Amino acid sequence: MSAEEKSLNFIEQIIEDDLKNGLSSDKLRFRFPPEPNGYLHIGHASAICLNFGLGIDYKAPVNLRFDDTNPSKEEQEFVDAIKKDVEWLGFNWDKECYASDYFQQLYDWAVELIKKDKAYVDSQSSEDMAIQKGTPTSPGTDSPFRTRTIEENLDLFTRMKNGEFEKGTHVLRAKISMKANNMLMRDPIIYRIMHAHHHRTGNDWCIYPMYDWAHGESDYLEQISHSFCTLEFLPHRELYDWFLNQIYDETKVRPKQREFARRNLSHTVVSKRKLLQLVEEKHVTAWDDPRMSTISGMRRRGITATAIRNFANTIGIAKRTNLIDVSLLDFCIREDLNKIAPRVMAVLNPIKLVITNYPEGKEEWLTAENNPEEEVMTFREVPFSKELYIEREDFQEEAHKKFFRLTLGTEVRLKNAYIIKGESVVKDPEGNITEIHCTYDVDSKSGSGTEASNRKVKGVIHWVSIPHAVEAEVRLYDRLFTHENPDGNKEVDFKEFINPESLKVITGYVEPSLQTAKELDHFQFQRLGYFCVDRDSSVEKLVFNKTVGLRDTWAKVSEQ
Repeated sequence: MSAEEKSLNFIEQIIEDDLKNGLSSDKLRFRFPPEPNGYLHIGHASAICLNFGLGIDYKAPVNLRFDDTNPSKEEQEFVDAIKKDVEWLGFNWDKECYASDYFQQLYDWAVELIKKDKAYVDSQSSEDMAIQKGTPTSPGTDSPFRTRTIEENLDLFTRMKNGEFEKGTHVLRAKISMKANNMLMRDPIIYRIMHAHHHRTGNDWCIYPMYDWAHGESDYLEQISHSFCTLEFLPHRELYDWFLNQIYDETKVRPKQREFARRNLSHTVVSKRKLLQLVEEKHVTAWDDPRMSTISGMRRRGITATAIRNFANTIGIAKRTNLIDVSLLDFCIREDLNKIAPRVMAVLNPIKLVITNYPEGKEEWLTAENNPEEEVMTFREVPFSKELYIEREDFQEEAHKKFFRLTLGTEVRLKNAYIIKGESVVKDPEGNITEIHCTYDVDSKSGSGTEASNRKVKGVIHWVSIPHAVEAEVRLYDRLFTHENPDGNKEVDFKEFINPESLKVITGYVEPSLQTAKELDHFQFQRLGYFCVDRDSSVEKLVFNKTVGLRDTWAKVSEQ
């Protein structure tokens, strides 16, 4: 890649500068380093697209490395879900790595730090350590255990490893400076005691490395050339480099940490802790609930991998954190589904329509196009009969002049079928309309070429033949939070902004071609929106999730 080929973002410019300064292109290697303590979310999707996209652009390998240094929160379920999400997004990793692959080497390096008097075992309580660490405006004070001898530190660290001490009794700290301006450099913890079963190493270890110790050293062991992190890791860069200085061999590639800003998405939260809270407190059904900002939730809702990649490319990479309106993601979703989703007919708020002059018992199979965006047009057959369902909103007994759907005395076209005219209604004792009676123009069949078929009417509505209709459960999803930044005010619990209308479950009727639809099949329900088949669907009971409407209606609602 060269600057002449495309406009470079600042991450690409860093790589280009390194290549110009002597880094060989065959030394480029990137990584995506998730912690397997939850499911990936839309923020991770951007990081995935960044790192794997760089791998594609520069023809460089990309590792998938799991930061599995905290066994109390990590599970194999999360490892499997992460791998599935990365693959589903369309990316392939070169090596599947784990921080736990390096536990022995990390331990050995920690022993070397002790031997060089650059690490010590601290036996203070966490509360005392926090006090003596000082504040951003005042220096810290040395631990009373900072002057332990090398021999004593080696003995204690070995016994920590062997499981002789309870959790919290000792930690291993780097000996840097308690007066450093960067508080992360004030003798950071390298190892803590944890008697917890690890999903890969079992009970082999009783001590586990801290992220800052494992991260850079793992990058070095894998010979990662560029370690891209989100902006909150900028203060950690100094420590990243200090740790590397202790073990770096000049004959090898030295990893470079650089930071980019999170691109937060409106009306969502992406904190794993808060997503877990939503699951555990049953505000949602699971990590893959279609209202969640997780990749698995978005996939289940019907959002495509292409739409997510396009969204990530559209928002790009920045140095400053900002809030991206979720309507941009919705736009990317519509843009992709418009190209690939077959058009079908479904009625979600049905009212019965009877064509009084249509022959009793007759049925026709009418030709309907599947998707006008297709390069080679395909068609399907849709059944038509005397009795139909139409949307209740598509009829008004007394309508204003700008209502161009069905009313008494006016004409509309039934999509792919005939022109009909409203004649009368049937009401129940409470005055609610239960049936609409109309007549049809027998010569107005769509595509027949007759003069009547070419007659222009102002409205076109969709329908489903009642004798052929397939009942379906339809889950109408909306944004999970009513506030654009539910996590923005730390004084207010983010759950206060949960949208009580984020899910409505209704019964609808779909055309029979959908009877054989499979999980995650996408459709445009004409005039209603984009929907996909949920995993709960079966031959006996179809279940559809609403992915997104045909246009953004939320902005209009928000302005009212």
